[in-house]
Amino acid sequence: MPNVRIGVDTGGTFTDVVLVDEDTGRIVTTKTPSTPANPADGFMAGVHKVLEAHGGSYGLDAVSAIVHGTTVATNQLLEDRPGGTSHLGFVTTEGFESILEIARQSVPDGYGNSYFWVKPPRIVPVHRVRTVGGRLDHLGHEVRPFDEEQAAEVARWFRERGVTAIGVCLLHSYANPAHETRMREVLRREHPGAVVSLSSDVLREYREYERSVTTLVDAAVKPIMRRYIDNLSDRLGRPFSVMKSNGGVLSAAEVVHQPITTVLSGPAAGALGAALIAGNAGHPSVITLDGGGTSTDVAVVVNGEPSLTTEGTIGRYPCKIPMIDIVTVGAGGGSIAWISPEGTLKVGPPSAGADPGPLCYGKGGTEVTVTDAHVFLGRVPPYLLGGEIPLDVAAARAGVEALAAKLGLTPERCATGILEISAFNQSNAIRQITVKRGLDVRDFPMVAFGGSGPLLACRLIDVLGLPAAIVPPDPGNVSAFGLLTVDVKNDYVRTHVSRDPSPYALNEIFSELEGQAAEALTREGFTGHVYARSADLRYYGQAYEVRVPAPGGPVDAAWQAGVVERFHAEHERLYGYGYRGDARHAVEWVNLRVSGVGPITRPRIARRPCQADEPSPLATRDVFYERWGRTVIYRRGDLGAGAVVRGPAVIEEYGSTLPVHPGFTATMDDYGNLVVVSDR
Repeated sequence: MPNVRIGVDTGGTFTDVVLVDEDTGRIVTTKTPSTPANPADGFMAGVHKVLEAHGGSYGLDAVSAIVHGTTVATNQLLEDRPGGTSHLGFVTTEGFESILEIARQSVPDGYGNSYFWVKPPRIVPVHRVRTVGGRLDHLGHEVRPFDEEQAAEVARWFRERGVTAIGVCLLHSYANPAHETRMREVLRREHPGAVVSLSSDVLREYREYERSVTTLVDAAVKPIMRRYIDNLSDRLGRPFSVMKSNGGVLSAAEVVHQPITTVLSGPAAGALGAALIAGNAGHPSVITLDGGGTSTDVAVVVNGEPSLTTEGTIGRYPCKIPMIDIVTVGAGGGSIAWISPEGTLKVGPPSAGADPGPLCYGKGGTEVTVTDAHVFLGRVPPYLLGGEIPLDVAAARAGVEALAAKLGLTPERCATGILEISAFNQSNAIRQITVKRGLDVRDFPMVAFGGSGPLLACRLIDVLGLPAAIVPPDPGNVSAFGLLTVDVKNDYVRTHVSRDPSPYALNEIFSELEGQAAEALTREGFTGHVYARSADLRYYGQAYEVRVPAPGGPVDAAWQAGVVERFHAEHERLYGYGYRGDARHAVEWVNLRVSGVGPITRPRIARRPCQADEPSPLATRDVFYERWGRTVIYRRGDLGAGAVVRGPAVIEEYGSTLPVHPGFTATMDDYGNLVVVSDR
């Protein structure tokens, strides 16, 4: 009986599937159209399709593990529908009912935007915010007892109004969760049909506004995630795991209790898969660009590790959970080209999605998209997925010509302009993740993957001055491949603000967090546990912290001094200055963190045989770069290690296409990656 693992990444347009046979090392990839109305349909179709491609007679009993990257929670937040308008409620401490309205008193894009900015509606409107008496101080000591009678009235109020998802964030519960725990007990007794999220479970650190919103996001997505996971579990008839935003995976049975951890599920898998592929090929530090049908996700990998953050946002909601630092821009293959009221050409963020999709899909789409521009210019073949999905070239041409007429442009200039705008949208996202983080974009090769990721690789090299673009084998399936490369991982945090913490207190907190991590890993079936400690520190008086790794083992004065020294060095690297040795600027400890890791065996990437001869083109086709010309077309599967393709050319494969512009060269390395460089 074969021993296989399957990764399934559900995107806006396609569901990508990768199978790894752990006995033979064989890797099988495929794609199937996503089913937005019920993502489980596309998931199951992809699983059966990849099993058939692997051997035809294998069933789910041959599968040792399934890992899923899902956008269910993400889409709910991005579409600004956190469970609807009437099912979400908020419980907080008496006197703090305006915490969501006050927020951070900051205007997006700076004070220059303050005249035009309209404050968006809160995740919970003020009339569905209830308060409960009782008070803890910042150390967790009880100042006033919890008001059980008032709590029962609040629970009944929610029940009578049909509020079925409730977030609870009581003041200083990061220091002592006792009052929140009692609130949950009251809700279970008085309103047993409600789904409840406690801030002390979701995010046990201070800053009340971010903790409140993060807890409410968790409560908002819980019902839909539970329905989706239950539906998928019933149809699979077996356990499976779900990718988390922090770069780890967790069993579906555990994920339903903390669904907020999945909000960047698919993009996180893509960054990790690209990091492994690039590192294997000798590129430990890269930019990753995951181009899909709806959006493009970019991240930075430094020394093999994607950057992490706890300052992320999903849509307009701050989410302080640990997540891979990813910037998303609405620039995918389905991004719609439109004319602004001023008469200028715009591209995205609205997308045609999978249904009806671009004009060339022939499924009722009415607006020109980025994919239509590529089809019109001949840069992609007149079909997708190796011929499984034929494209209507005439419809794409007619759409581009009509749009060009409105703009007073030639069709070629219009289509090229659409692609140029999309490339600049992607380049701006890359600058956000590099230049704004103090990194020089010219130091990083770019790994371009996803179905549409490689299409603009040559332009991004030019626009950003990148040293190279790396296009992995089966680029459309890198996110699904990444699902099979990640460990089980859980994160735990505790706020402990002190300028002079005692080694005993730090040791106690770390031990408690590691105990929580051990329990979770044991439930996941791991006997060998790995713990990664870190700490958030700042100079006294600063508002935000810098996270640094902390070693394992017992905590003593030397241990503390080592962590403080790491903080000084990291602060200087990030901001250009530090106060090492300056007694006027004390160092303040803020948060202590532990990640519990259950390691897995990662797939091996095999070397490709060398190709001594000049590669032979598959065919020729009229393609527009600077002008129309008969252009050679290569099939990627025909290229071996060392093969060189000089532009103008097009390299096609099952799930993606790489247009090689004039003045560029693509060379296949020993692991099957196409390395694109500018000859200029």
